[in-house]
Amino acid sequence: MDGNGRWAESRGLSRQEGHRAGAENLRTVIERFGQHDVPMLTLFAFSTENWGRPRAEVDGIMRLAGRTIDREMNSLHEASVRLRHLGDLDGLPTGLQKRVRAAVERTAGNSGMTVNLAFNYGGRADIVTAVRALVAAGATPEQITEEAISAHLTTAGQPDPDLIIRTGGEHRISNFLVWQAAYCEYHFTTTAWPNFGPAEVDAALIEFSRRRRRFGLVPEDSGASG
Repeated sequence: MDGNGRWAESRGLSRQEGHRAGAENLRTVIERFGQHDVPMLTLFAFSTENWGRPRAEVDGIMRLAGRTIDREMNSLHEASVRLRHLGDLDGLPTGLQKRVRAAVERTAGNSGMTVNLAFNYGGRADIVTAVRALVAAGATPEQITEEAISAHLTTAGQPDPDLIIRTGGEHRISNFLVWQAAYCEYHFTTTAWPNFGPAEVDAALIEFSRRRRRFGLVPEDSGASG
Protein backbone atom coordinates (compact mmCIF):
# COMPACT_ATOMS: atom_id res chain seq x y z
CA MET A 1 0.00 0.00 0.00
CA ASP A 2 2.79 2.40 -0.97
CA GLY A 3 2.78 5.76 -2.67
CA ASN A 4 0.02 7.60 -0.79
CA GLY A 5 2.22 10.52 0.23
CA ARG A 6 3.88 10.96 -3.16
CA TRP A 7 0.49 10.65 -4.88
CA ALA A 8 -0.80 13.54 -2.75
CA GLU A 9 2.27 15.73 -3.13
CA SER A 10 2.17 15.39 -6.92
CA ARG A 11 -1.35 16.86 -6.76
CA GLY A 12 -0.56 19.65 -4.34
CA LEU A 13 -2.36 17.86 -1.51
CA SER A 14 -1.24 17.03 2.00
CA ARG A 15 0.23 13.63 2.79
CA GLN A 16 -2.73 12.99 5.06
CA GLU A 17 -5.08 13.46 2.12
CA GLY A 18 -3.01 10.86 0.30
CA HIS A 19 -3.43 8.39 3.16
CA ARG A 20 -7.17 9.11 3.15
CA ALA A 21 -7.37 8.37 -0.58
CA GLY A 22 -5.45 5.15 -0.01
CA ALA A 23 -7.86 4.07 2.72
CA GLU A 24 -10.82 4.76 0.46
CA ASN A 25 -9.30 2.43 -2.14
CA LEU A 26 -9.22 -0.56 0.20
CA ARG A 27 -12.73 -1.82 -0.52
CA THR A 28 -12.21 -1.67 -4.29
CA VAL A 29 -9.00 -3.70 -4.11
CA ILE A 30 -10.34 -6.26 -1.65
CA GLU A 31 -13.45 -6.79 -3.76
CA ARG A 32 -11.40 -7.24 -6.93
CA PHE A 33 -9.13 -9.86 -5.42
CA GLY A 34 -12.24 -11.57 -4.08
CA GLN A 35 -13.69 -11.67 -7.59
CA HIS A 36 -10.56 -13.59 -8.62
CA ASP A 37 -11.20 -16.07 -5.78
CA VAL A 38 -7.97 -15.15 -4.03
CA PRO A 39 -8.33 -16.88 -0.64
CA MET A 40 -5.93 -14.69 1.33
CA LEU A 41 -4.82 -11.08 0.98
CA THR A 42 -2.33 -9.26 3.22
CA LEU A 43 -2.30 -5.46 3.29
CA PHE A 44 0.85 -3.79 4.62
CA ALA A 45 -0.64 -0.64 6.08
CA PHE A 46 1.88 0.50 8.71
CA SER A 47 5.37 -0.79 9.45
CA THR A 48 7.34 -0.68 12.68
CA GLU A 49 9.66 1.77 10.92
CA ASN A 50 6.80 4.15 10.13
CA TRP A 51 6.82 5.39 13.73
CA GLY A 52 9.82 7.47 12.66
CA ARG A 53 7.63 9.70 10.49
CA PRO A 54 6.50 13.14 11.73
CA ARG A 55 4.27 12.87 14.79
CA ALA A 56 1.36 14.66 13.12
CA GLU A 57 1.41 12.23 10.19
CA VAL A 58 1.55 9.18 12.47
CA ASP A 59 -1.30 10.48 14.64
CA GLY A 60 -3.34 11.12 11.52
CA ILE A 61 -2.74 7.58 10.26
CA MET A 62 -3.86 6.13 13.60
CA ARG A 63 -7.09 8.13 13.55
CA LEU A 64 -7.68 7.23 9.92
CA ALA A 65 -7.18 3.54 10.64
CA GLY A 66 -9.84 3.62 13.34
CA ARG A 67 -12.32 5.45 11.11
CA THR A 68 -11.65 3.07 8.23
CA ILE A 69 -12.36 0.01 10.37
CA ASP A 70 -15.59 1.61 11.57
CA ARG A 71 -16.62 2.46 8.00
CA GLU A 72 -15.74 -0.84 6.33
CA MET A 73 -16.55 -3.35 9.06
CA ASN A 74 -20.16 -4.04 8.10
CA SER A 75 -19.44 -4.52 4.39
CA LEU A 76 -16.49 -6.81 5.11
CA HIS A 77 -18.56 -8.90 7.49
CA GLU A 78 -21.46 -9.13 5.05
CA ALA A 79 -19.01 -10.35 2.38
CA SER A 80 -17.89 -13.08 4.82
CA VAL A 81 -14.36 -11.65 4.94
CA ARG A 82 -12.29 -12.84 7.87
CA LEU A 83 -10.01 -10.13 9.24
CA ARG A 84 -6.74 -10.93 10.99
CA HIS A 85 -4.10 -8.63 12.41
CA LEU A 86 -0.37 -9.09 11.85
CA GLY A 87 2.13 -7.27 14.04
CA ASP A 88 2.44 -5.74 17.49
CA LEU A 89 -1.12 -4.88 18.43
CA ASP A 90 -0.19 -3.83 21.96
CA GLY A 91 2.01 -1.08 20.55
CA LEU A 92 -0.97 0.73 18.99
CA PRO A 93 -3.14 3.39 20.67
CA THR A 94 -5.67 1.84 23.04
CA GLY A 95 -8.71 2.91 21.02
CA LEU A 96 -7.32 1.42 17.82
CA GLN A 97 -6.38 -1.79 19.63
CA LYS A 98 -10.00 -2.19 20.72
CA ARG A 99 -11.32 -1.60 17.21
CA VAL A 100 -8.93 -4.12 15.67
CA ARG A 101 -9.67 -6.76 18.29
CA ALA A 102 -13.41 -6.25 17.88
CA ALA A 103 -13.14 -6.57 14.09
CA VAL A 104 -11.04 -9.74 14.34
CA GLU A 105 -13.45 -11.30 16.84
CA ARG A 106 -16.54 -10.33 14.86
CA THR A 107 -15.27 -11.89 11.63
CA ALA A 108 -13.54 -14.93 13.15
CA GLY A 109 -16.28 -17.30 12.00
CA ASN A 110 -16.48 -16.02 8.43
CA SER A 111 -15.61 -18.45 5.64
CA GLY A 112 -14.70 -16.11 2.78
CA MET A 113 -11.45 -14.41 1.96
CA THR A 114 -8.98 -13.88 4.80
CA VAL A 115 -7.64 -10.32 4.89
CA ASN A 116 -4.52 -9.85 6.99
CA LEU A 117 -4.01 -6.28 8.16
CA ALA A 118 -0.29 -5.82 8.77
CA PHE A 119 -0.34 -2.77 11.02
CA ASN A 120 2.66 -2.04 13.25
CA TYR A 121 4.33 -4.99 11.56
CA GLY A 122 8.00 -5.68 10.88
CA GLY A 123 9.37 -8.85 9.31
CA ARG A 124 12.54 -8.97 11.39
CA ALA A 125 10.64 -8.31 14.61
CA ASP A 126 8.28 -11.14 13.66
CA ILE A 127 11.22 -13.56 13.50
CA VAL A 128 12.79 -12.28 16.73
CA THR A 129 9.48 -12.62 18.58
CA ALA A 130 9.06 -16.19 17.32
CA VAL A 131 12.55 -17.24 18.40
CA ARG A 132 12.13 -15.60 21.80
CA ALA A 133 8.88 -17.50 22.30
CA LEU A 134 10.63 -20.77 21.53
CA VAL A 135 13.47 -20.00 23.93
CA ALA A 136 11.01 -18.95 26.64
CA ALA A 137 9.24 -22.29 26.19
CA GLY A 138 12.52 -24.08 26.85
CA ALA A 139 13.34 -25.15 23.29
CA THR A 140 16.80 -26.61 22.77
CA PRO A 141 18.94 -25.44 19.82
CA GLU A 142 17.99 -28.61 17.94
CA GLN A 143 14.30 -27.86 18.45
CA ILE A 144 14.55 -24.40 16.88
CA THR A 145 13.75 -25.53 13.35
CA GLU A 146 12.20 -23.80 10.36
CA GLU A 147 8.91 -25.49 11.16
CA ALA A 148 9.05 -24.39 14.80
CA ILE A 149 9.81 -20.79 13.89
CA SER A 150 7.01 -20.72 11.30
CA ALA A 151 4.59 -22.00 13.95
CA HIS A 152 5.41 -19.02 16.18
CA LEU A 153 5.23 -16.25 13.59
CA THR A 154 2.28 -13.88 13.49
CA THR A 155 1.16 -15.76 10.35
CA ALA A 156 1.16 -19.17 12.08
CA GLY A 157 -1.24 -21.57 10.41
CA GLN A 158 -1.29 -19.64 7.14
CA PRO A 159 0.40 -20.56 3.85
CA ASP A 160 3.36 -18.53 2.66
CA PRO A 161 2.47 -15.82 0.13
CA ASP A 162 2.60 -16.63 -3.57
CA LEU A 163 2.83 -13.04 -4.79
CA ILE A 164 3.83 -9.72 -3.28
CA ILE A 165 2.69 -6.60 -5.13
CA ARG A 166 4.57 -3.37 -4.37
CA THR A 167 2.90 -0.17 -5.53
CA GLY A 168 4.43 3.29 -5.76
CA GLY A 169 7.55 2.57 -7.83
CA GLU A 170 9.92 1.23 -5.16
CA HIS A 171 11.75 -2.06 -5.79
CA ARG A 172 12.26 -3.50 -2.30
CA ILE A 173 10.19 -5.41 0.26
CA SER A 174 10.81 -3.01 3.18
CA ASN A 175 10.85 -5.59 5.99
CA PHE A 176 7.58 -7.21 4.90
CA LEU A 177 7.06 -10.94 5.56
CA VAL A 178 10.82 -11.50 5.44
CA TRP A 179 10.65 -15.14 6.55
CA GLN A 180 7.45 -16.05 4.74
CA ALA A 181 8.51 -14.60 1.37
CA ALA A 182 11.46 -16.96 0.80
CA TYR A 183 10.03 -18.27 -2.49
CA CYS A 184 7.50 -15.56 -3.19
CA GLU A 185 7.07 -13.95 -6.59
CA TYR A 186 7.14 -10.15 -6.87
CA HIS A 187 5.28 -7.63 -8.98
CA PHE A 188 6.48 -4.03 -8.87
CA THR A 189 4.40 -1.21 -10.32
CA THR A 190 4.85 2.54 -10.52
CA THR A 191 1.13 2.98 -9.88
CA ALA A 192 0.57 4.62 -6.50
CA TRP A 193 -1.76 2.84 -4.10
CA PRO A 194 -4.68 5.30 -4.44
CA ASN A 195 -4.70 4.59 -8.20
CA PHE A 196 -4.24 0.83 -7.89
CA GLY A 197 -7.63 -0.36 -9.07
CA PRO A 198 -9.26 -3.37 -10.73
CA ALA A 199 -7.26 -3.06 -13.96
CA GLU A 200 -3.98 -3.06 -12.03
CA VAL A 201 -5.09 -6.05 -9.94
CA ASP A 202 -5.98 -7.94 -13.11
CA ALA A 203 -2.65 -7.10 -14.76
CA ALA A 204 -0.65 -8.27 -11.74
CA LEU A 205 -2.51 -11.57 -11.50
CA ILE A 206 -2.30 -12.24 -15.24
CA GLU A 207 1.44 -11.57 -15.22
CA PHE A 208 1.87 -13.84 -12.20
CA SER A 209 -0.09 -16.66 -13.85
CA ARG A 210 2.44 -16.74 -16.69
CA ARG A 211 5.43 -17.34 -14.44
CA ARG A 212 7.04 -20.73 -13.97
CA ARG A 213 7.76 -21.20 -10.29
CA ARG A 214 10.62 -23.57 -9.47
CA PHE A 215 11.17 -23.12 -5.71
CA GLY A 216 14.93 -23.56 -6.16
CA LEU A 217 14.56 -26.73 -8.24
CA VAL A 218 15.63 -27.42 -11.81
CA PRO A 219 12.87 -28.34 -14.31
CA GLU A 220 13.05 -31.96 -15.42
CA ASP A 221 13.37 -30.94 -19.06
CA SER A 222 16.35 -28.65 -18.43
CA GLY A 223 19.97 -29.49 -17.75
CA ALA A 224 20.92 -25.87 -17.09
CA SER A 225 21.40 -24.32 -13.69
CA GLY A 226 20.02 -20.97 -12.62
